[in-house]
Amino acid sequence: MWRWRPRTAAPTASACSDGGWGGVAGGGGGLPSPSPSGPVTPPALLPPLPRSPRTFRLDQAELQRRFRSLQRRLHPDGFGQSSQAEREFSEQHSALVNEAYDTLRRPLSRGLYLLQLRGVELQTGADSEADPEFLSEIMEINEKLAATDQEDARAELEVHIAAKQEELAKDVAQAFDQDDLQKAKRVLAKMKYFANLEEKVKSKKIPS
Repeated sequence: MWRWRPRTAAPTASACSDGGWGGVAGGGGGLPSPSPSGPVTPPALLPPLPRSPRTFRLDQAELQRRFRSLQRRLHPDGFGQSSQAEREFSEQHSALVNEAYDTLRRPLSRGLYLLQLRGVELQTGADSEADPEFLSEIMEINEKLAATDQEDARAELEVHIAAKQEELAKDVAQAFDQDDLQKAKRVLAKMKYFANLEEKVKSKKIPS
């Protein structure tokens, strides 16, 4: 059974061999028994379907429901009177569930993780591979953001950026549906640019 690996760890071929979300889904939906010396196998965040495909598309409501259900069962607050091994088990698995949920709930991080599972990673500083027209668009938005101090103008840019991200998310979903990893890589690189712009808009917002 494939196990969930933190995003900092590169998956091996054997870890990905079942073709499903096994590491996040856990395969059966139950909690593993505490075992400080054994392998860590996080439980289900996705529906417990055998060999459920690692697709980009997922049901966000179901993902959130399963996350909340698991955290109610795994949160360290519920293990205050338990043994040291059980408390450590709770802390470790609760953190893994948090990381899995944080990765899967956002289109960009989910897409990057899917690429990582297939041995494909975005390289930093790969502007030479980007479309010049696209880079020009990003520069224009950056200039508008830097030049404005008006909340209305920033809000307009924020809506524009969100619309672009939604459009790109549809493109990357289609790319994964077609198993076109190079296209998915190109689209995700664009999404990273817009994600950076989103952070810039947030940092310039006037506190209410």
